[in-house]
Amino acid sequence: MTTLTRPGPRLATLHRPRIRSVVAALVLLAFLGLTVWAFDDLQINVATLVDSAHNAVDFAGRAFPLTFPPVSEVLRLTGETMAIVICGTAMAVVISVVLAVLAAANTTPHPIVRYVARAVIAVARAIPDVVLAALFFGVFGFGALAGILAMGLHSVGMVGKLYADAIEKIDEGPRSAVRAGGAGRFQELITGVLPQVMPAFVATALHRVDINLRTSVLLGFVGVGGLGFEISNSLQTLDYPTGIALALIVLVLCIIVELMSGAIRRAMLHPKTTAPLARTSGQISPQWTFARIRKAFYVLLTVAIVVASVWGAHISPGQVAGALTALGRILPQSWPPSFVPGLFSALWDTIKIALASMLIGIVLALPLGALAARNVAPRAARYFRVLIVCIRGIPELVLGIVFVVITGLGPVAGALALGLSTIGFMGKLVADSLEEVDRDVEQALRATGAGRFQVFVTATLPQAAPAVVSHTFYQFDENFRSSTLLGIVGAGGIGFQLLEASRVLEYDVIGAIVVLTFGTVMVVELLALGIRRVVR
Repeated sequence: MTTLTRPGPRLATLHRPRIRSVVAALVLLAFLGLTVWAFDDLQINVATLVDSAHNAVDFAGRAFPLTFPPVSEVLRLTGETMAIVICGTAMAVVISVVLAVLAAANTTPHPIVRYVARAVIAVARAIPDVVLAALFFGVFGFGALAGILAMGLHSVGMVGKLYADAIEKIDEGPRSAVRAGGAGRFQELITGVLPQVMPAFVATALHRVDINLRTSVLLGFVGVGGLGFEISNSLQTLDYPTGIALALIVLVLCIIVELMSGAIRRAMLHPKTTAPLARTSGQISPQWTFARIRKAFYVLLTVAIVVASVWGAHISPGQVAGALTALGRILPQSWPPSFVPGLFSALWDTIKIALASMLIGIVLALPLGALAARNVAPRAARYFRVLIVCIRGIPELVLGIVFVVITGLGPVAGALALGLSTIGFMGKLVADSLEEVDRDVEQALRATGAGRFQVFVTATLPQAAPAVVSHTFYQFDENFRSSTLLGIVGAGGIGFQLLEASRVLEYDVIGAIVVLTFGTVMVVELLALGIRRVVR
């Protein structure tokens, strides 16, 4: 007779950590340690802020009361700024559509073409627009063209990437059906791909308009016209009442554009669905419903705005042709690059500014973003969302100028300005990440009697953590570019060398700055890509 023995309890063991996970953890720890060290090395502390309090009071006394230009002048400057922004964004959209089709895995004609298109997009994203503007200003001179080209080419880096990602996520069913009906490749793209990606395309373009509007203020300091150029002139002549008044106009304009683009994006991504009308006998095209008329109106309005912007920017084909000819003479002067003394130390200051501002922004953005998430703080979320929009509406350059006046020239002003700006951007990203978690997991915990804080700590935050980590590296990438821009107003970093080189037309030094910024951004991009693959 055999006896059955019950197996003993099975010991639970932890999975052996993967090499990639260990490396990612070490990189994150090193990044955190370097961030804390940069914050401490810049000597950003309460004592620094207290010592600068009297400068803040003195600055307020010199800046107020504000002096606004005449209404006609404000409208002219606003129209010129918006013309530059819209032309630059439209240029980026046209180029990005072509590159996205070539860069998407499901529409590219060949894998080699896809890698080349992706490389072009990465290069455009890696070179800050102010660097391009400084280069183009020496070629095209004062005016809108340098800003449009710099803004448009740099925007391709973001718009092209998001467009390619949207094309890769489409449902292949409609495209296959069109192909089965005998359609050619171009017809596949127009009828099988474009209708699916159009909402994402429009949303990305509107978001880029919002970003480029803030960038236009920065480009004004290197000779691009509009509100930014007038702010630059006012502050350089110590006319703080007029400069801050113009900056306030930019703030209001940024908030209006942010709210309008957000409303349009929500309408495009979450349209109200209605049952289609039945077609009459022999009818081929759908009937002109209200929704179709509205879409046609939006298309015509967009075309009219772009045409008006081209006219308002005073761009002519002859001007573009002459500028391209001059560009062919200038570009060879930027190579080989000249790495003058002090360039590498300025680059290191720029990196420290980006790291320290990340620490300031993340520490304050995490609680602010949590309070702005509707599933975390349903009653207070709306008010904190408005606060985030207001913070995001302040251009980094305006903050940089204020902190330069208060704390003096140097990287401390840049770190504080970018830190405050990071609160707005990271606060929105954190709130969006928290709202995109699986609500079923939260509901399951509530069913067991867990409180709101327990649900947040054990269900909401762990699900959102990978996205927050990914956003952190993205924000550091953005802060590095912004710290390059802030250097042109004395906020430390490599931007000051860029401004000086552009003033004396030292194109070989500008070429060296392009190489250094490109190399740094690509290193950060590769690190962020590896981290995202592990924590995803």
